[in-house]
Amino acid sequence: MTRRFVLIFILSAISLLVITSCKTKKSSENAKTTSVIIETKFGNIKAILYNETPKHRDNFIKNVELGAYNGVIFHRVINSFMIQGGDPATAANFKEDTTLLKQFDYSIDAEFIPNLIHKKGALAAARMPDNVNPKKQSSSTQFYIVQGKKFTIDDLQNLAVRKTENAKNTAINNLVLQKANALIDEGKNPNISKIYAQLSDTLQQIKQHFIPYTFSDEQINVYTTIGGTPHLDGDYTVFGEVIEGFDVIDKIASVKTNAADKPIEDVVMNIKIVK
Repeated sequence: MTRRFVLIFILSAISLLVITSCKTKKSSENAKTTSVIIETKFGNIKAILYNETPKHRDNFIKNVELGAYNGVIFHRVINSFMIQGGDPATAANFKEDTTLLKQFDYSIDAEFIPNLIHKKGALAAARMPDNVNPKKQSSSTQFYIVQGKKFTIDDLQNLAVRKTENAKNTAINNLVLQKANALIDEGKNPNISKIYAQLSDTLQQIKQHFIPYTFSDEQINVYTTIGGTPHLDGDYTVFGEVIEGFDVIDKIASVKTNAADKPIEDVVMNIKIVK
């Protein structure tokens, strides 16, 4: 009786663990996803926000609820690349307000998730360039939607080589910059040529042992069939994707623009959360 009781107890415990695991997995899979509608004169774009990037998701929701995007324009549009907007200062009724500008004077920590890539329709955060933003932190309001184009496997292989070289050079430059800043902190005037000479062995190690960038099978499949902007992967946070209105993206991307890539005729947006 005792042995039988122990066996029944063990089997019951295992069953309970399996059921709990299944419920947890199902609960995670069914986590509520926030949807938004971006209204334009060319039609509506519907997108979902990823739960895997909670900082960007919550920030975007907050901005929408504040009405920060209502009346602003897509101020940078490049065909076969992306459409960018979200700057409150581009609204027609905007009056320079230091209080309003200060409200959005912050950055969001990068949230790079390997499987969230720059496929066509990706919703991603704009940011300042690396030279003033080495941590790749995102803008508080500005975003872009990828239009992109299709790539061949050879295109992706060549791009992977370039991304590897860029990352390698960034690592080397950051190391030299750290050394230069340390000398400045010591009250010395850094000589960049001498720093490179002092660090020559270390820099050579970086060059020899740097791990090459590679595109995953998923990335290759997406970029050769759906298209996108693969060179931005790992450098800008993707926090959502378009699920309806791809034709609207194409229409906006095709408008006439000036030398600064700003549409000749404003493309105004309004964004609301789907309840």
